[in-house]
Amino acid sequence: MKLTPIQKRAERKNRNQTMVDMNLVSLIDVFTILIFFLLSSAGGVELLPSTKAVKLPESVSEKSPRETVVVVVSGTEILVEGRRIASVTDTLAGQGDLIEPLKAELDLQASRQVIRKENEGQAKAVTLMGDKDIPYQLLRKVMYTAARAGFSDVSFAVRQRGS
Repeated sequence: MKLTPIQKRAERKNRNQTMVDMNLVSLIDVFTILIFFLLSSAGGVELLPSTKAVKLPESVSEKSPRETVVVVVSGTEILVEGRRIASVTDTLAGQGDLIEPLKAELDLQASRQVIRKENEGQAKAVTLMGDKDIPYQLLRKVMYTAARAGFSDVSFAVRQRGS
C-alpha cells in the first residue's frame, strides 16, 4: 500500500516521539542536592569588605576574620560598615583623641540588639581595616574612640603574606 506524503510525515513524527522519554524525578533530585550543597558551603565564608582604597599591611597571621563591626580607615576618609563617617584631614586637625562622628556611629552600632546568644561576645568587637600608610596618630585616635564607645576587643585586618 502506498502512503500519501501526509501519512509518511505523521508516521515519521510518531516514530521520533517515542524515542524521547526522560525521567524528571532523578534530575530534580540531582538539582536539589546541588542546591543544598551550594547553600551549606557558602554559609561558612566570612570575608571582610574589599576596599581598593586601603592597602592592608602584610602579616603571617593564620587567624580568619570574625563577623564584627568593620571600621575602614583609608588615606582620605573613615568608614563604618561602608558608610562615610569623617574625613582624615578633619580628624587629624581636630584637638583631642576623640572622633565625635565615629563615636556616635559606634554607639549606634553598639545599641543594636544581639539576636543569637552565642554572638553576644562579639557584640563589642571591632575590626580596623587601616591603610598601611596612615599615620599612627590617626590610628591611635580611632582606637581611643572605639574604646570610649565600649568596643574593647579590637582586631586589625591584614593581608596574609605569601610564603
